[in-house]
Amino acid sequence: MAKRIAVVLSQGQSAHPAKRQLEEDIAAALLMEPGIDLVIIPHLYDLKPDGTGTLALSNIKGNMIVLSWLYDRATRWTLDRMGIRGKEGLSLLKSPSEDEEEDEDAEPKGSDDKARVIDTRDLPNRKIYCLDLRVENQAAAFVAEIKRIANEASMQLLGLGELGSGGIGGLGSKPAAPSPDVLARFVQPTNNTALPLPHAEELPAQVIRIAETGDRRWYPVIDYSRCTNCMECIDFCLFGVYGLDRADTILVEQPDNCRKGCPACSRVCPENAIIFPQHKTPSIAGSPEVAGSMKIDLSRLFGAPDGSESAEDIAVRERDEQLQLAGRTAVGATVGLPKRHGSASQPKDELDALLDQLDELD
Repeated sequence: MAKRIAVVLSQGQSAHPAKRQLEEDIAAALLMEPGIDLVIIPHLYDLKPDGTGTLALSNIKGNMIVLSWLYDRATRWTLDRMGIRGKEGLSLLKSPSEDEEEDEDAEPKGSDDKARVIDTRDLPNRKIYCLDLRVENQAAAFVAEIKRIANEASMQLLGLGELGSGGIGGLGSKPAAPSPDVLARFVQPTNNTALPLPHAEELPAQVIRIAETGDRRWYPVIDYSRCTNCMECIDFCLFGVYGLDRADTILVEQPDNCRKGCPACSRVCPENAIIFPQHKTPSIAGSPEVAGSMKIDLSRLFGAPDGSESAEDIAVRERDEQLQLAGRTAVGATVGLPKRHGSASQPKDELDALLDQLDELD
């Protein structure tokens, strides 16, 4: 690999032996690969906005490959919420369900006429590749894909210079060695001995291990490749999670206001653009099937049993439960649901009567 590329390894939330072993096997294999800047962080979703993990990721200026225990889509938009953005890099390492979804989906994603928020964005001239660690159980598959991406990236030219030359802090093929104060803040020695500070070009790989403690978090992330900025989420959520930026675009403004375990806003989003990466239902957690066409039964997709509650009914119930737990009054379907979602019957007016007559004629 001729040029350097940053690889971020996001550790799992649990200390499951198989997960930890896979993480260590990948890290050990990458140590033997030249041109790799390896950053090992706690679970991506749990990083604090002002923590060292977020700061370290923000310092990566070039291309990056991110491995996490999340769906690729969830990883990409979690990074986006942290302000870490780039063009989507495509990986060949996919689960069988993703391959089946692409075969069945005849219409390309985003083929309708709706304006998406991502269409208005100016993305940095770099690529971010997201790999789901649940796809394979052997490190070799991930290492091979990382090498493929790095080799492919090193042959492309972008505005940052040669793609893949970014590395940590914009490292190129002959980067400057990291300063001692940076290492003191980020590197966690494994044997309590002082770390040498050789020039970066002398190292086959550079490793930064982030030590950050904190509780598990719960908040939504928005998939702006699907979001149409309809504002239904901000109308429905009564906990102040959502807000608007200077361009009046919806954003997750107060993530920690979200009620743990409540995915109600995701159920009422008409474009399936809201992801809760830790939810047990794959479609809410960011699985590929959500990115397909809307020919499926959304109520069943979002966890409603057959012949039971609709997705909107579940969302209303979940929101009411959280309101009551917070000592507030339940509001039912009277707040935040547009007519197409509302389940309450409305008195018929003259137009409705005329339409009924036309139906009878048919």
